[in-house]
Amino acid sequence: MKPELLTTHCSLSTQKNLLAFSAGIDSSALFFLLIENNIKFDIAIVDYGLRKQSKEEILHAKALAKQYNLTCHTATAPNFTSHFEQQARAFRYDFFEHLIREHSYDNLLTAHQLNDRLEWMLMRLAKGAGVVEMTGMEAVTQKKGYTLLRPLLDYSKDELLSYLEKNNHPYFVDESNSNEHYERNSFRKHFSDPLIAKYKKGIKRSFDYLETDREQLLSGYETVFHEKELHILRIYDSKVKIRAADRTLKQLGYLLSASQRQEIAVSDSLVIGRTWAVAYQEELLYIAPYLTTDMPKDFKELCRINKIPSKIRPYLFKVQIDPETIRRCVLFGEESTVNSE
Repeated sequence: MKPELLTTHCSLSTQKNLLAFSAGIDSSALFFLLIENNIKFDIAIVDYGLRKQSKEEILHAKALAKQYNLTCHTATAPNFTSHFEQQARAFRYDFFEHLIREHSYDNLLTAHQLNDRLEWMLMRLAKGAGVVEMTGMEAVTQKKGYTLLRPLLDYSKDELLSYLEKNNHPYFVDESNSNEHYERNSFRKHFSDPLIAKYKKGIKRSFDYLETDREQLLSGYETVFHEKELHILRIYDSKVKIRAADRTLKQLGYLLSASQRQEIAVSDSLVIGRTWAVAYQEELLYIAPYLTTDMPKDFKELCRINKIPSKIRPYLFKVQIDPETIRRCVLFGEESTVNSE
């Protein structure tokens, strides 16, 4: 059993990889598959302090790392008193992204599998999502400063468990996964797991088709300029303006609400969450951090001449991006000379 991404994604063997590890079935399977494929990586594990077993899992992770000469990063989460799933996820990814910045990892690998993928889609469906959001669990996602890889999306939990048991690889079973107090567990028990058990082949094929459809849906725009946290997209079909903004902001770590999507649909200049400036003019969608700062008159005039929207100008001034360079890239397709971050 060697997932295709592990053997064909060449950068895995030449770049620094961090595995989000929990010692459960999924991440244990990915751990040993990486070992089998001679892919170098380190692991990161979070102790939420909710189960006595979690201490054993941390010790197990450290022992595995020592056995295979890996680095094991650990973190202990605070006591979340409400919205545990959301806060735990935010803490977990803040931890991972801190490690990525500190140790210059190129890729973050997570062990999401076919059951998770269907579970995600059903949960989004129940909340009234569109096709792009429902199929948002992609094998490769470009994030700010790293690539998020999910190599196991074509494999069911049963297949991963069979692999572990066949090879006598150790793993833990998290008893909290059966607690239906958490919405995700309820969807898993009553919907995604039973459907995978009965219709696995058809569901795999459907996700392949959905990926193709998703790519077609996401067409209609392209990024024409990207420096630091400034993104400029050319919109070929006005119907995809919301989708283009949503996808770009998601890459920047911000999730739009339904009301914010509607704001983008009806306004050509707005501030999202007091954090991001979004402007649309001449079929160009500008997205940049929202700032307010005094700017010299000559810089403001340069921005006006080069048709830079007013809400975008303070960010250009702060990070010293030349408005003329932007205009040349947008109009003539010239390469930018400023390093992206």
